[in-house]
Amino acid sequence: MTAASAGPGAPEPPAAEPAGGLEVVEYTDPLCPWAWGSEPKLRRLRALLAGRAVWRPAYGMLFDEEEDDPAPDPAAETAWYARYVAEISAHTGAPHAVRLARVAACSRPASLAAVAARRQGPAVAAAVLRRLRESVFVLGEPADSTDRVRTAVAGLPGLDEESLLADMTDRRTLERLAADRAEARAPVPEVLGLRGPPPHPGAAKEAGDGYRYALPTLLLVGPAGRRVVPGWRPLGEYLEAVRAVAPQLRLRPEGGLLDPDAALERHLSLTRADLDLLTADRRPPTRAVRLESGNGPLWLHPAYAERHPAFATDRSRGR
Repeated sequence: MTAASAGPGAPEPPAAEPAGGLEVVEYTDPLCPWAWGSEPKLRRLRALLAGRAVWRPAYGMLFDEEEDDPAPDPAAETAWYARYVAEISAHTGAPHAVRLARVAACSRPASLAAVAARRQGPAVAAAVLRRLRESVFVLGEPADSTDRVRTAVAGLPGLDEESLLADMTDRRTLERLAADRAEARAPVPEVLGLRGPPPHPGAAKEAGDGYRYALPTLLLVGPAGRRVVPGWRPLGEYLEAVRAVAPQLRLRPEGGLLDPDAALERHLSLTRADLDLLTADRRPPTRAVRLESGNGPLWLHPAYAERHPAFATDRSRGR
């Protein structure tokens, strides 16, 4: 795959009938800092389970206009939230924006885009979700409107941008997001009043008149029962839950560690934590475009970087 022709990274094998009988539901949000920080672990877990589990994201609407009142002082809220995200980044190792323009008004546009992108295949959907996360945690401009979604995903290799925007308003997309939101607000009893290790044990959060899952939370259901792994947890805890609910499942040997350049081909965008968890020698890929953040760099595939919004100003100046 060359820089000129590269599309989104190779999709994982389909798992319509997983051999291990395992379903994984990932309660998440494109704009959640803990979900962003957990992405390297979940990338690794998805690779190990590829073809052996059904993995279903459910978007929980972290910023929900139906539940959240407008901030009385948006500037003060933004300053507080920027510090909060930086503290989370200190735990997770994930990048954060040098400057946060604002707290996201709502998660609905980004979540609709993430749902709609599935129609273009799993690789495109993964690349769209990554760009949506980078919009806030790298660029500091959360994709909280349709126009901002358009800016965030502009130039993604393999993406039909106009189809994505049209599909965001399709009835099936709207119904899927509504179902995800409702499901996220019906957490299993195990996470109600949960106490666990800091900094993010994953107890269900108050939401409107009830509760929703903390983000991210994985619910694993297999032949031997179910396990819930909420909040910020080590990779080993996810693997332990897999073994508990699907003891006959054998992890995918091809899901082993990759060469850094192969990891870049697959994922298109890598953080330092991605290199630590996904590659054998943890070195930066050799032909990546480096993008700085407030907490370390990202390494971007040249085709992914070509029209990345981070470089839009440079292009406009004739870079």
